[in-house]
Amino acid sequence: MSLLTVDFVQRALLAALLTGLAAPAVGTYLVQRRQALMGDGIGHVAVTGVAVGLITHTSPTLTAVVTAILAAVAIELIRERGNTSGDVALALLFYGGIAGGVLLTGLAGQSATSLNRFLFGSITTVSSTDLLVTGALAVVVVAASVGLSPQLFAVTQDPEFALVAGLRVRAYNLLVSVLAAVTVTVAMRTVGLLLVSALMVVPVATAQQFARTFRATLLSAMTLGTLASVGGLLISVEAPVAPGATIVLLAIVGFGLSFPVGLWRRRRRLAAAPFEEEDDPFAVDDPHTAVPEEHGHVHGPDCGHPAIQHGDHVDYVHDGHRHAPHGGHYDEH
Repeated sequence: MSLLTVDFVQRALLAALLTGLAAPAVGTYLVQRRQALMGDGIGHVAVTGVAVGLITHTSPTLTAVVTAILAAVAIELIRERGNTSGDVALALLFYGGIAGGVLLTGLAGQSATSLNRFLFGSITTVSSTDLLVTGALAVVVVAASVGLSPQLFAVTQDPEFALVAGLRVRAYNLLVSVLAAVTVTVAMRTVGLLLVSALMVVPVATAQQFARTFRATLLSAMTLGTLASVGGLLISVEAPVAPGATIVLLAIVGFGLSFPVGLWRRRRRLAAAPFEEEDDPFAVDDPHTAVPEEHGHVHGPDCGHPAIQHGDHVDYVHDGHRHAPHGGHYDEH
């Protein structure tokens, strides 16, 4: 009998599929906001939520969701302040979260090893109830990430423009943080709280190597995350390896394979440009002050003189002046 027909393996596959879709969906916005490690920080705090569930004999997933959301809101408010003490506050929050989780677990009469299935994932022990909760949360994350992508992208990419356009920037920023918190708890049983950030970030970094637009990056990252999650689980079913670690390593291998492609594309795009953008040291206030100059040197791509974009043409820097080809002569700036 194939292991794929066993109930717990089928539940694990569904959980991996949902996690692979949800984690990169919200991770795309975190990468754009340069908060790639936010998921890791929320995961530390969610440990306290898991411990609260253990000590109160309630669902650790639900208590972790509540704790993670509160932590995400606190992180966003600290980030919004933007002062130097914010980093210290975040460090206290993150490390206090994992220390509090270990302490409360001990008070619940359980050893710290009981947290391992939440810290590193235990996808093969996902129950039907866990699957329902994970499914509901994943649907919310994916629906919000994809359905609100124009607004979330605007707020993430250019908050000032979004504010002028009438978008509620703070509300959408908080939404991204809350979605990140929910995603952490969705992936808690799949890859674990300590590895969830990798599944939120690595597929996005891989998609950025070949995707040209934000929407293409979002959809490609979700596809890659799903492939890594399902593929990693299938490998762990056939081999005696940890599912969470296998999923993350498979995602990293995907990035390693795509990086040369992205490097080639970037070099090709750079080679196609006639020159690099740079500050013009010979800029003048009035472009009409140019006067014609004739000389025997012929400027071109291989003449050895720096080329600078000037409106719809190229100027060449020569003898402290800019020479612009104009008919049979050069205009000197």
